[in-house]
Parts: sequence; structure tokens; C-alpha cells
Amino acid sequence: MSTALKQANFQLPEELLNELRATVGKREQSRFVSGALRKELRRLRQLKAIDETFGCWGDGEHPELTKGIDRFIRSNRKSTRGNRADVSGRD
Repeated sequence: MSTALKQANFQLPEELLNELRATVGKREQSRFVSGALRKELRRLRQLKAIDETFGCWGDGEHPELTKGIDRFIRSNRKSTRGNRADVSGRD
């Protein structure tokens, strides 16, 4: 299924446009900008949801869930520590 496209006219800082042109092929620029915009809009929606729901669940409402949470987190981190890729590039 194809998405309908509409042309939009935006003003961008010159250095940003130059970097886009230097980094992304001419035929891929619209797709790149669309993806970046989609990602940023998703991030803003998530932040809004976090702000709107903050504090809606207190420890007093579910005290059984506070027991052993530190142990659970520690064991979970320990079990995945060896599986994580070293993203720093160091050996």
C-alpha cells in the first residue's frame, strides 16, 4: 500500500541543508527527512504520554510489587551483561 505524498515547503538553516546534501543522496533526501520527522514526532508523543501519566500509580496501591524489585533488577542486569555488545569499539 502506497502512502499519498504532499509537497511541503520548509526553511532550514543553511548549514543543516548543506550537511543533509553532503550526507544523503539526492533521491533519498525526502525519505531521510520524513524518517527523521516521524522519529521526532514519536519521541514527542512518548514524552507527552509520560508527562500525562506520571504519578498515576503509587507504591501504596500495589505494595506487593515493591518487594524484591532491587534483587530482580540486579539479577536481570547480571543475566544480560555478557550478551551486550560493546558499542564503544574497545576490546
